[in-house]
Amino acid sequence: MAQVQLSAGTLEYVDSGGRGPVVVLLHGVAMDGTLWRNVVPRLAPGHRVVVPTLPLGGHRIPMRADADLSVAGVAGLVAEFLEALDLRDVVLVLNDWGGALALVALGRHERIGRLVITSCEAFDNYPPGLPGSNLVASARMPGGLGLAFGLLKLKPLRRLPVTWGWMSKRPVPHEVMNAWFRPLWTVPEVRRDLRKYVLGVPPEDELLRWTDALAGFTGPALVAWAAEDKVMPPAHGRRLAEILPDSRHVEIPDSYTLVPEDQPQALAEHIGSFLRDTAP
Repeated sequence: MAQVQLSAGTLEYVDSGGRGPVVVLLHGVAMDGTLWRNVVPRLAPGHRVVVPTLPLGGHRIPMRADADLSVAGVAGLVAEFLEALDLRDVVLVLNDWGGALALVALGRHERIGRLVITSCEAFDNYPPGLPGSNLVASARMPGGLGLAFGLLKLKPLRRLPVTWGWMSKRPVPHEVMNAWFRPLWTVPEVRRDLRKYVLGVPPEDELLRWTDALAGFTGPALVAWAAEDKVMPPAHGRRLAEILPDSRHVEIPDSYTLVPEDQPQALAEHIGSFLRDTAP
């Protein structure tokens, strides 16, 4: 793990190195960069793949107490991360977490050349579906996040629709999930950071403006959505593709939201084909 100092604190990341096009992979809430562990080896040949761990609950190093960790604040950290590493003409890939869509609305996308959107939050679906509603309810109760994630030490509870059962069609390996949840189990400041994020979702009209602002992104875009998604409606993927001026849309079968878990090979093939077809 490498580290970079940003205004909110220390961010950890993995960098494959190399001189090819830069591909930055972003994960969702209560995860870390290992979400992409089965995709990175398929993309690394010919590309420089960079995977940051965002302060969304799976991070091991707490952010500063006064850090802005709202949806817009974390999106700003992504832009700051690209600047700190001087990454240019980036292929930005996101799954589950849709906050990076705010980069366009906030005018912070000058380093992004191409965009890959896989099943993620969009329009007013923040936090998304049953798992998102459960997370918000937990964050609003004193000690609620500690209790909610503490219950996930019981492995059968991880496959409930209100937890992770609808996130991936196939169970995420328990050792991977243990690593995702351990910071929330052991570090109160990480729970504080996640609570700030969950309760920092803007009003619905602002969320809708963010999504509509994607019409201002003129670079090539790929929208790759899970065909059986129960948390991020497949119709959202089709609508996003209609908003983006230069886009292609695919639906990946036999997958829920976490396409990098359920269908890493298919996703990597779609991304690889998109990158070849849109190479400068």
